[in-house]
Amino acid sequence: MDTKKRILIVDDEQINLEFFDVMLSKLGFDIHLAENGHEALEAVRRLNPDLIILDNIMPRLTGWEVTKILKNDPEYSQFADIPIIMFSALDDVRDKVEGLELGADDYITKPFNFTEVLARIRVVLRTHDLIKQIENREQRINLTENLMDTVRESSAKLKAQIGRLAEPALAAGDRQRLAGELLQAVELMDNSVDSLRSRSEGLSRQATDLKALRRKVRNELPQPV
Repeated sequence: MDTKKRILIVDDEQINLEFFDVMLSKLGFDIHLAENGHEALEAVRRLNPDLIILDNIMPRLTGWEVTKILKNDPEYSQFADIPIIMFSALDDVRDKVEGLELGADDYITKPFNFTEVLARIRVVLRTHDLIKQIENREQRINLTENLMDTVRESSAKLKAQIGRLAEPALAAGDRQRLAGELLQAVELMDNSVDSLRSRSEGLSRQATDLKALRRKVRNELPQPV
């Protein structure tokens, strides 16, 4: 999973950028760097990263302000779901709470323990993947329900048309027309049933994948000390 993930690191201190660049690149992450908040916003538009690691204390545009823009500004609405890990030398609980309330997914305090940082990165990425899979599953369920409605409507039409075919006074031309409509309805139902079967199999596989992903996320969680 890691080799496919694009991470944007934002910090005005070069030593921190170099640290993350070297350590995470070695693990196969696709790393991109920004030295301030304005560069970060430009990079987000250009890269659409999978994760942003963001220092909260920067000149001109703080990490809090960048987070607020990404999560609330309509111009950045397409990027609002990108997970954010904030980091800072500030260890005040209020600073952490403010970052999380603005929409950050995690908060890391300097100095860094790289093992913990890596674990948190992977947890945030996998949690984000899990949320996306659940959203996709819900969309598939909605589509399946729509198909079921189509089948029910077609079934009701079939019953009505079959009843009309049994009317002795029905003209031959009308009988032929109804027979054609019946055939179309049957074909529509066949197609809907095939789609339902396919989606059902897909949902079953996805449910299995979700269980496996939940186990991975649980195993990656840093243990309390």
